[in-house]
Amino acid sequence: MLDNARNLLFVWLPMEEFRHCRVTRLGAVMTVTIDRPAALNALHPPAHLELSRAFDLFAADPDLRVAVVTGAGSRAFCVGTDLKVRAQTGRDDHPPTGFAGLTHRLDLLKPVIAAVNGLALGGGVEIVLAADLAVAAEHAEFGLPEARAGLAAIGGGGLQRLARQLPLKQAMALALTGRRIKADEAERIGLVNAVVPAEKLDDAVRAFCDDIVAGAPLAIAATKQVLTQSRDRPGLAAALHANYPAAERMLASEDAREGIDAFIAKRKPT
Repeated sequence: MLDNARNLLFVWLPMEEFRHCRVTRLGAVMTVTIDRPAALNALHPPAHLELSRAFDLFAADPDLRVAVVTGAGSRAFCVGTDLKVRAQTGRDDHPPTGFAGLTHRLDLLKPVIAAVNGLALGGGVEIVLAADLAVAAEHAEFGLPEARAGLAAIGGGGLQRLARQLPLKQAMALALTGRRIKADEAERIGLVNAVVPAEKLDDAVRAFCDDIVAGAPLAIAATKQVLTQSRDRPGLAAALHANYPAAERMLASEDAREGIDAFIAKRKPT
């Protein structure tokens, strides 16, 4: 059980350790805030590296159960790559963990929630697609404008995830036209889980976090692994018989036995 100090909101590392994002925690939840509001939270190589370090901390700490990623201010969640920096350097380097240190982090079995507080364009949409859940403020907008700049949303796996997460016609419309869609349409096509007034965004995200933290850690890890890995198997039979190490750990754990004992005793599991 977390002590009182761990239930208080505090900065994870000294502020000088992170210049382009803020990393805080509240109990078992870590929040990563992209902090480049003057650039509409667009990302450049130093920001990618900082975000990767932040998610490394999340992955390594067993007391952290859920991560929330959001943007500073109310205008933008993230508008993708900082094209001004890219034009100056001719490069847009990402760490091995991908855009925002998240999109290629395929071994992370803890849930990540995107709190979309404004514009999500290009790489911002790729962050949303890489997250396990997404909640958007009513004023948020989404778009993949890469084709209009002679590019494609492949650096952060945007097109690859679109094809897996959305109906193909909806994915094609978003990627081929480059047009922006409103938050309610993003919810309708399945890009986000829920849309709420901006002032309710934190509460809505926190409700998801609380429900996740109420589950056993190994059970949550097993659930995420099976959901994400089974869809890539060639057919249902292969998915049913595949090996899921997180599920094996869960079934052999004291948590599994405690859950059954608590159910029989009609008490809350520990």
